[in-house]
Amino acid sequence: MNAFASAGPQSGRDIVVLTHGFMAHRLLLNRLSGRLRRAGWQTRVWGYESLRTSVARHAERFADLLTELSNDNQIDRIHLVTHSMGCIIGRLAISLTPQPKLGRFVMLTPPNRGSFIATRTVGVFGRLFPPVAELTTKPDSLVNSLADPAGVEVGVIAAAQDALVELESTRLGIPHEHITLPCLHSAVLFRKDTAQLVDAFLRTGRFLSGKSN
Repeated sequence: MNAFASAGPQSGRDIVVLTHGFMAHRLLLNRLSGRLRRAGWQTRVWGYESLRTSVARHAERFADLLTELSNDNQIDRIHLVTHSMGCIIGRLAISLTPQPKLGRFVMLTPPNRGSFIATRTVGVFGRLFPPVAELTTKPDSLVNSLADPAGVEVGVIAAAQDALVELESTRLGIPHEHITLPCLHSAVLFRKDTAQLVDAFLRTGRFLSGKSN
């Protein structure tokens, strides 16, 4: 089934907020954001300086943005589409501040149980770059101290050739949709089938264009 075959969101008052990962830039989301707009979605790309500032601080700022959007009477629902570390920022943000308009949450290659690369490099880079320490696979790291998302439907798109996050680390401890694409960690952002899967999940809560696993 082609998820782009149907019309856009019925109300036209939903917004999809996208954000990127560690050592990345908001421009990397332009192609995915553009494809979602062509499918009928209103989008907002949120960028941040990822190296020197902690995940916790980014989450506070992201929560402020979501609250601002929630207070907009022209918006009915807010959906999240996040990549890599941005998934953890999103998870923490929605735990900090109640978001009554929160819709669905798509995570692209999320280090939900940490990144083995962060674990390997924390001794060298952890003090310089706080997110490295926060995203390790250690049981007491920030990412492994977070509660699973509550009150939101979650879909995860993993990358089969991910060199940063192991497949099992993308999973959550709650029921969620999960699918794997044959690509690298960041290549997921540029694939047409990624946009189709995101579009399908935001509409239905299912990855209609592929087989979940």
